[in-house]
Parts: sequence; C-alpha cells; structure tokens
Amino acid sequence: MRLLGIDLGSKRIGIAISDAEGWTAHALTVVARHGGLRDLEDIARLVVEHEVDEVVLGLPLNMDDSEGPAAERTRKFGQRLQAHLGLPLHYSDERLSTFAAEELLKEACVKPRKRKQVVDQLAAALILESYINSQNEREP
Repeated sequence: MRLLGIDLGSKRIGIAISDAEGWTAHALTVVARHGGLRDLEDIARLVVEHEVDEVVLGLPLNMDDSEGPAAERTRKFGQRLQAHLGLPLHYSDERLSTFAAEELLKEACVKPRKRKQVVDQLAAALILESYINSQNEREP
C-alpha cells in the first residue's frame, strides 16, 4: 500500500512517498501553493503518477495537543482533498516536523539556500514516517 505524505504550508506543500509496501518514507518533491483547485490537482497528479492508495496529511497541533486555527485550516483542506481524490486520508501530528527537518539538514551540512529548497519535502517524509511507525506499533 503506497502512501503519500503531505506537509501543508502557506507557500509550499512538501510531498513524501512511501515504498510500495508502505514501510518506509522518502522525500519526493515540493509543490508551490496557488490555492483552491490548483493545489488539489497538483497533488492528484502525483497520486496518479505514483499509484498512491492513501494520503497522510500533517496536522499542526498546539503543544498542549489542542487544535488551533492552523489545524482547522488543515482539516478543511483535508476534507477538500479527500473529496477530490476519493482516497482514504489520515492525519498525523506534525508538531516540530519542520524544525526537525531543518536540524537534520544542518547536521548534514546542507547549505542554507539548499535547505530552503528541501526542508518541506523532508518534513513531509518525517510526518509520513511518524504515521507509518504509529501504524506498525498498533499491529500485533
């Protein structure tokens, strides 16, 4: 089962993909945000191209586990995306995913200009990896 992971930002959408078995996550690309139907269609093209079965969308929870305005916007986007794709959509806690991605890139000595280009797709991979791990923990 192939999964697509999404880190939804205000300017860019980070995209990650799992292997065919849904065991590992890999950074894939970044899609520029344009808003509305265009964002949905850009994601839909990737879903078809990579034969995706399910989608995982990062949910920006507050540090106290509550949902604020950003989580509400993400859930609205998720509802529109699920209706557009017709695929199961799951949410995964994305707290600190971008921070963690930036730290990994710094540790790897990636230059700041290059970090900006890949941080969103790496954050999407971390979100997807977290979801995969949580599913594996639930299975006996």
